[in-house]
Amino acid sequence: MAEGLIRIVLDILKPHDPILPHFATFLSKLRGVEGVNITLMEIDKETENIKVTMQGNDLDFDEITRAIEEYGGSIHSVDEVVAGRTMVEEVTTPQD
Repeated sequence: MAEGLIRIVLDILKPHDPILPHFATFLSKLRGVEGVNITLMEIDKETENIKVTMQGNDLDFDEITRAIEEYGGSIHSVDEVVAGRTMVEEVTTPQD
């Protein structure tokens, strides 16, 4: 049963290399990761701004950070975090 972080969404700036399929595969091999989704948000001459969603069982934020930095990337923001034993989806309320 899952514990700790089970989903994390990160805004990351990375160089063009490694290409996104290789970067996703690399991240998917980290301990506890069951799936990785990468969306290209913006691209310029030297870098890519990407949104990375990682889901799994007891994700290790420090290990994820080190892995991203190992490939020349940097985390701009942590946009979503889900922790615990079950996925809790955000809901819209009348105030939204």
